[in-house]
Amino acid sequence: MKSLSPWLAALAVGTVALSGGPAAAQEPANEKDATALGIDAYVYGYPLVTMEMTRRVMTNVAAPKGTHAPMGQFVLMRKYPDASFADVTAPNADTLYSTAWLDLAKEPYVLSLPDMADRYFLMPMLSGWTDVFEVPGKRTTGTKAQAYAITGPGWKGKLPEGVKELKAPTNMVWILGRTYCTGTPEDYKACHAVMDKYDLRPLSAFGKPYTPPAGTVDPAVDTKTPVRDQVHKLDAIAYFTLLAKLMKDNPPAKADAPMVEKLTRIGLVPGKEFDVSKLPAAAAKAIPELAQKKILGHYQTAGALINGWTFTTKAGLYGTDYLQRAFITAIGLGANRPQDAVYPTSDVDADGKPYSGAKRYVVHFEKGQTPPADAFWSITMYNAAYFFVDNPLNKYTVSPRNNLTYNPDGSLDLYIQNESPGKDKEANWLPAPKGKFVLMMRLYWPKENAPSIIDGTWKPPAVKPVGK
Repeated sequence: MKSLSPWLAALAVGTVALSGGPAAAQEPANEKDATALGIDAYVYGYPLVTMEMTRRVMTNVAAPKGTHAPMGQFVLMRKYPDASFADVTAPNADTLYSTAWLDLAKEPYVLSLPDMADRYFLMPMLSGWTDVFEVPGKRTTGTKAQAYAITGPGWKGKLPEGVKELKAPTNMVWILGRTYCTGTPEDYKACHAVMDKYDLRPLSAFGKPYTPPAGTVDPAVDTKTPVRDQVHKLDAIAYFTLLAKLMKDNPPAKADAPMVEKLTRIGLVPGKEFDVSKLPAAAAKAIPELAQKKILGHYQTAGALINGWTFTTKAGLYGTDYLQRAFITAIGLGANRPQDAVYPTSDVDADGKPYSGAKRYVVHFEKGQTPPADAFWSITMYNAAYFFVDNPLNKYTVSPRNNLTYNPDGSLDLYIQNESPGKDKEANWLPAPKGKFVLMMRLYWPKENAPSIIDGTWKPPAVKPVGK
């Protein structure tokens, strides 16, 4: 699935509160009020509707294949994509994905993880509303063997000894696991060995022989059209009908009560059939386009630009900031909490000019000022369409795993250009295309004490053109 490039999530640093006070009355709203309420409702429900549409596409297979797998089964990505890969924008060449969709309505699922031998990993779990409600991993739970029962909001029961409960706020859950791998043949082998031990099964099958059932393929599911486009094509009636249905198994948070009460005025009640009679036809016609413009236009006023880099530290947990949540859903579905990862992205140099492979650039880090991260950092090269750039070294990122050469004073220079800077500098070289390009920095497990990108005490340096 292609989606709007996730770099735009870096711009979303502001907050906008959309939830007002409780509705004074429950009579149908007039056209003007209904349109305003409908826009709020659309923005509020956008993550849940998008997650459902994404789930349908990603699980519409009989057995794991490519990036898809049936409900309750892992997709284990076994290698990094190369420059020929064009399925998803801004691909990752630092961590291998292990993803799974769960439906907890019938029973919990148990996730068992092996001893990771100190390898960095994280298993963020997203609710149907896209909040990252739990993150087992090296940062939070360590690397020893561990087992978790992921339980739905209404489940009560007893768990096997040694299995810790993780209470999900919704019955829909997306596990979006990431496991660090250097990409060498040796490390691929070692990484696969631990990933093959990731075990996911219903609680009723825990401790017993288990073969996952074949998935159900629904020919009515559109697996060709990007999910975001599918969501945006829904008219207001179809959108709100689906949203009301989804809110039965994926209840709103307690903090959402004022918003939920407001929405009853346009016939939207969690778990009940959407009451079309309360939404005037003219309002229904106007709502989707106006709401989509509001969501995607958020970056225009909520952005921050630091030395040519944009990023956000407000993702993963949103509270009642519904516009921020919808915006991140639209352009970076699956975003981590900032404590796990921050992604500064840049398409302009120190002079504010777009990058071009016709020029040469240098990123200079003073001694002790490389990106502060407890797991790893990297800089990835993308072309203007956010795909990897073909180059003689098949090198798409530059990071400390390249055995970087530091300057005598302890500082570090990274060379960003189309042609090799020379054999002696190739470890520090990030190959660029001949045309326009974009850079994305990744800080996994960014340090929280100064200097830190989270509190602003560390700032990514500007990328300077050479030969000015």
